[in-house]
Amino acid sequence: MQVQPAGDDCLVVIHTAVQTELGRRYVLSEALTTIGRGSNNHIVVSSDAVSRQHAQLEHRGSDFLVSDLNSTNGTFINNERQRTRDSRLNGGDLLRVGDTVFKYLSGSDIETQYHAVIGHMAVSDGLTNLANRKHLDSLLAEEVQRAHRHGRELSVLMVDIDHFKTINDVHGHLAGDRVIAGLAHLLRQRLRADDKLGRYGGEEFCAILPETSLENAAAIAETLRTMVATHPFPVDSKRLTVTVSIGAAALKPKMQSADLYRLADQMLYRAKNQGRNQVCC
Repeated sequence: MQVQPAGDDCLVVIHTAVQTELGRRYVLSEALTTIGRGSNNHIVVSSDAVSRQHAQLEHRGSDFLVSDLNSTNGTFINNERQRTRDSRLNGGDLLRVGDTVFKYLSGSDIETQYHAVIGHMAVSDGLTNLANRKHLDSLLAEEVQRAHRHGRELSVLMVDIDHFKTINDVHGHLAGDRVIAGLAHLLRQRLRADDKLGRYGGEEFCAILPETSLENAAAIAETLRTMVATHPFPVDSKRLTVTVSIGAAALKPKMQSADLYRLADQMLYRAKNQGRNQVCC
């Protein structure tokens, strides 16, 4: 991760296949900034998922306007489904260029924002903006201790995308990334404010549900399963149907976080083995 001093409006790399690029900052000092795989761009992204001339940022007045340059895999702001064309960037927006995600920083406190982004990257997954595995482990350990100390209920859901390899094989890895990011957004919308959601690894997510019985956790899981199965996931001009299998488990006396993970994982694999697109608890 390249931590650099911050100053003017800039793009910071928060997700990329090239790990040495994470945290790199690109100051937007030109009237027109181009992004692409070609070496003649102002921002060069070394990824096959990025076109040679992929996107441009035009500085108009105090605004930066983003346009896709008819790229193969598109340019998107935040969770937009349509390719950008003269779309205004706002401070904190995520700019998705192929399989690379930038965060746009603007304003008078760029340095503070920049270091906040770097700190956030240490505990979050760049593709989904959810807690990463390390932070998820820490959150669950805290909730397990709190539940034991106060005699409260605690449940965990393990959510896994069904036939994810087929999505990658048929539609490409970039489509797989779009499905993962879309699912993260969908799950976060449905879960409650006190619930914690993280990317457990690959196409698997974990939801920590404080003060929730196994019965209620199973009901929440079924709601999530149904919501995903009926939600069209847009990938370019297609809309993919995606299903998930979910394993639910509740904390028992003397259990630690590893035990709770293990039990929820066992339920997840039971759901997979019984035909997928279902909840087991």
